[in-house]
Amino acid sequence: MCTRVLKSRPTVGEVRLTGGSMPADPIASPPRRFHYAWVVFGATLVILLLAAGFRASPSVLIDPLHDEFGWSKGQIGLAVSVNVMLYGLMGPFAAALLAKFGLRRVVPLALLLVATGSGLAATVTQTWQLVLYWGVLVGIGAGCMATVLAATVANRWFFERRGLVTGVLTAASATGQVIFLQFLTRVSDDSGWRWVPGIVTVAALLAVPVAALVLRDRPEDKGLLAFGAPPGWSSPPPPTNPIRTAFEGLAFVSRLGGFWLLFGSFLVCGLSTNGLIGTHFISAAHDHQLSRNAAAGLLSLIGLFDIVGTIFSGWLTDRIDPRKLLGVYYGLRGLSLLALEPALRGGGGGLGLFMVFYGLDWVATVPPTVRLCADVCGQERATVAYGWVFAGHQIGAAIAAWGAGYLRDTTGSYQSAFLIAGLFCLLAAVGTQRIGRQPAAEEQWRTSPAAT
Repeated sequence: MCTRVLKSRPTVGEVRLTGGSMPADPIASPPRRFHYAWVVFGATLVILLLAAGFRASPSVLIDPLHDEFGWSKGQIGLAVSVNVMLYGLMGPFAAALLAKFGLRRVVPLALLLVATGSGLAATVTQTWQLVLYWGVLVGIGAGCMATVLAATVANRWFFERRGLVTGVLTAASATGQVIFLQFLTRVSDDSGWRWVPGIVTVAALLAVPVAALVLRDRPEDKGLLAFGAPPGWSSPPPPTNPIRTAFEGLAFVSRLGGFWLLFGSFLVCGLSTNGLIGTHFISAAHDHQLSRNAAAGLLSLIGLFDIVGTIFSGWLTDRIDPRKLLGVYYGLRGLSLLALEPALRGGGGGLGLFMVFYGLDWVATVPPTVRLCADVCGQERATVAYGWVFAGHQIGAAIAAWGAGYLRDTTGSYQSAFLIAGLFCLLAAVGTQRIGRQPAAEEQWRTSPAAT
């Protein structure tokens, strides 16, 4: 009987691939302390920072478009609704496209589509043009750079630290909001609203070379394993048909009750963040005699504290049951929304306290949701499953973007929208506690047509 001598595990960064998908023995050279995964992480961070400016723009445009063209807030909200709906529905297809064609092809094309749509949006004179340019073109392009991009980079390039990486990349949206929102509001007030889509166009074009030159599709492209991966690990092979992969993945996960609980809870997340507060807060604050610039500053405060909250949530997700985290996040968010209208009427410290608290909770739900997608649906299809769950997030955002504007037009106040969103958050807090693991999910997936 032969005895095989086991080698010690090489330092991350030492492992090289000689060909194919199986790792070769570590090269006998000094350990490398830096992994290219962090370069991909940095480039993705920059792209998501700029993409946040695209999403911050609609809340800046509502009042100027209403003043210039006399369009109702419901009409303007329809364009925003189409934008966020497509932004979400692109999620599962973007995940499959990223898996099939890679980051270096999909992301630059998405940025060019955003630049085209936002550039044309500066010329609108009819509501249908706003729906087409900002709603459809920018919605599809931005949808390819949603949190699905963050999940793809985290799952493909990182074997360890996935929760933390997901949290930081998700927080990039908040950071970009801090950078762009108040700046865009001031530009709109001083120079006219048409400068806002112009700035978005320039930002998208500047991000194209970053994506094309720095991003790499898989660790194997650099002769590496994923960060922290054990010897023998390799990336899943790309799908042969990304559209079929997305729909077959949906057909499989739709049989899992935990998937629908995640889908529903994330629908509530989008309804209570991007769709309601992100789109209508400036207008709601303006109803209470707060200047648009001051309201944009408060909304930026949400983004500032969201950086801390989301990164900390990623850290907690690696250590605490993500179901418990989601229960706390949604429960506290619901209670805070019930108190928002009184805070707007009172102004002062109460409103500032709401913004700080809501910022800490803004997208803190993302890291535990990404983790639960893997737990419930299986690691091999976690990204596609999260793409469909994220579609639910944006469906909720689309409902709120239009619905809150409609309620404001018919009731003269946003109070009913805040109360409805708060009650749904409390319902989501209860529902997430019923999510259970699927212990046979991996075996079921390996034998399914989608995996084959």
